[in-house]
Amino acid sequence: MKFEPLKGVKVLDLTSVVVGPVCTSRLAQYGAEVVKVESPDGDLMRGLGGLSPTGQHSGSYLHFNRGKRNICCDLKKPAARRLMDKLVAWSDVVVANMRPQALQRLGLDDATIRARHPGKIYCLITGYGTDGPYAGHPTYDSVVQAASGMTGLTLARDGAPAYVPMLICDHVVGEIAAGSILAAITRQQASGAGCSIEVPMFETMAAFVLQEHLAQHSFEPPVGPAGDLRLLSPHNRPVQTADGWISFTINTDPQVRAFLKAVGRDELLDDARYASVAARARNVKDWFAIRGAPLTGKTTAEWLDILGRADIAVKPCHTLETLPNDPHLQAVGLLQPDEHPTEGVTVAIRPTIRFDGDYPSRRGAAQPRGWESLRILEELGCTGADVDELLADGSVFAAPAGATA
Repeated sequence: MKFEPLKGVKVLDLTSVVVGPVCTSRLAQYGAEVVKVESPDGDLMRGLGGLSPTGQHSGSYLHFNRGKRNICCDLKKPAARRLMDKLVAWSDVVVANMRPQALQRLGLDDATIRARHPGKIYCLITGYGTDGPYAGHPTYDSVVQAASGMTGLTLARDGAPAYVPMLICDHVVGEIAAGSILAAITRQQASGAGCSIEVPMFETMAAFVLQEHLAQHSFEPPVGPAGDLRLLSPHNRPVQTADGWISFTINTDPQVRAFLKAVGRDELLDDARYASVAARARNVKDWFAIRGAPLTGKTTAEWLDILGRADIAVKPCHTLETLPNDPHLQAVGLLQPDEHPTEGVTVAIRPTIRFDGDYPSRRGAAQPRGWESLRILEELGCTGADVDELLADGSVFAAPAGATA
């Protein structure tokens, strides 16, 4: 039997782009029934994430929205607002990442919803929370990377700030939001109590940076400079080989000795500067220059063999083109073919976490806008006349089966 601990839990998804969809995608993966409410303009990620055959389902959108049912509503219209009341009443959990001011105008903020439904779980993912001078400010992943000090790490290491070239803050905060909802569901199922959850991206990512890099400034007075000097070393990067790049890490004393022997630096085996963890910490600049030196005398394959036999953690540095062909990923079937209703054959990414030796169900493909609008309206008890009215005034958009947009 597939692992579906959230089977029967109903999630109303008022999120878009990445951070919110990552959160609700995880809940869907665990068996929750997720209804995604989308505007007539569509989730920005449908196009922002890149090209697709119909222009409506970027690869990123497909991956972030798998396993969700889609209803398309124009929340500016009164009839759609009344429909939202029914969807809120239907749900156990409401997840939103709109700005708090917009949610309040729509009557979809946590105070309004929980005044009517105190047993609901309401999770708001914000850029900067609802208190403090940044509250309500717009943001995106790259802005949070900068504000949280992540780009300052590359400034310290390389002399110029740089973004991590993926939406790392959105992914991390989305997963944390999903975990907070799971905790609230545990309490809700035990006691019936609802909960208002707020997950601020800025504070969350700032805490991540500081947990590692407050470092010697964690003490009063500081016992050294801020920052983990190993991670901030300009030599802390993949190492060049004769035909590519490899990545390895050596932390323990036995690993260091094995590495020095493998690369032919036997003269350093008895060097007191590198003989222990504490000694290497005191001489971190010189040590990382040694371990980060190019290894161009042998190929990547040769170094993988040599360092692997020395029991050193080492792997090749994949590119976006080579990663899907990694032999391990191919062996475990991470990428699988899938049929999308409008895009044809696509590549799906299966869940990665095993439960009792098996992976959760991959769930259905991300749906076109309004793909299940009519079915959801029927399940909410809307009459045929209600549906006709909602469609006629543009409150709801329903994509007919087989539609291409």
